[in-house]
Amino acid sequence: MTKRSKERIAYVGIDLAKRSFHVYAADAAGRQVLSRKLTRKQLGAWVARLPACTIAMEACGSAHDWARRFRAHGHEVRLIAPQFVKPYVKSNKNDAADAEAICEAVQRPKMRFVAVKSVEQQDIQAIHRMRSLAVDQRTAQVNQVRGLLLEYGIEIAQGRAAVRGRLAEILEDADNGLSALFRAELHGLAEQLRHLDERVAYYDRRIGQLAQDNAQARTLMTVPGIGPMGATALLAAVGEDPRLFKHGRGLAAWLGLVPRQHSTGGRAQLLGISKRGDVYLRNLLIHGARAVLRHVEHKDDAVSRWARALKARRHGNIAAVALANKLARIAYAVLSTGQPYNPQAAASAA
Repeated sequence: MTKRSKERIAYVGIDLAKRSFHVYAADAAGRQVLSRKLTRKQLGAWVARLPACTIAMEACGSAHDWARRFRAHGHEVRLIAPQFVKPYVKSNKNDAADAEAICEAVQRPKMRFVAVKSVEQQDIQAIHRMRSLAVDQRTAQVNQVRGLLLEYGIEIAQGRAAVRGRLAEILEDADNGLSALFRAELHGLAEQLRHLDERVAYYDRRIGQLAQDNAQARTLMTVPGIGPMGATALLAAVGEDPRLFKHGRGLAAWLGLVPRQHSTGGRAQLLGISKRGDVYLRNLLIHGARAVLRHVEHKDDAVSRWARALKARRHGNIAAVALANKLARIAYAVLSTGQPYNPQAAASAA
């Protein structure tokens, strides 16, 4: 590519993969300058020689790492959710068409972008993902133990605590009809379950320490229903600068806590919540809201009175989601102002 061609480039769309990357470049008017395939090694060198421009990629695997590298060379990097790129794919899907669609999407004035994560944010998110996997494996292990023992006529109540309490008794009971072979394997399952409990407890301690070491996380934990898990997950997903969203409702909508809409002809129709965004973070906020709802009868601040009235007239699940929506908005206000949650100030604002 000639030096003149490089100077014409204003927008670059990159279709990411593991080893093969397709690059589509356009000038300020949106006209194609080049379209070519690069290897992983070639891509880094090519972008380093490129004059400062806008580089767009889909927010997928390795996108945040590439974004940080490209920013180091002075480029403006934009990450786009894949569902917002798909409408710009003109015909059959291939790498070249995807790269062109990304380059086209980034030029739209009202396009929504994904914030580039810092290394610290990715560290926190990685620990949350590790803990989530350990919890899933522990749940699967508990269900397997209950199912296997039921085949031998031994019933255990639901719940991890019930299984952990009964396993020791079952292994010590020599008259329960278990063979020596199965008893030995069951002992191995019990050890594996103990190891998973230790891993989850370890991740809990790590997340708690991360929350205590971060000033913004400590401020977020002043909001009812948001503890170390929710605070660190919010910081990992949203980042330290909440200006990605215009207001608290934008954050709640991004988390999928607002109603879906199916309106036409001036007739508005609201459905259930959209369930968009980060499922893990949404679940944390809803669980936190359930914890708050259990104690609203003993509190008299504005949010508790509102939640108490809502709980009295609507189903508990609806009340929990509505309160999670309010907690997301409060968390946005806390992040924006840097001030701890104040129930009296919240009542005045209401």
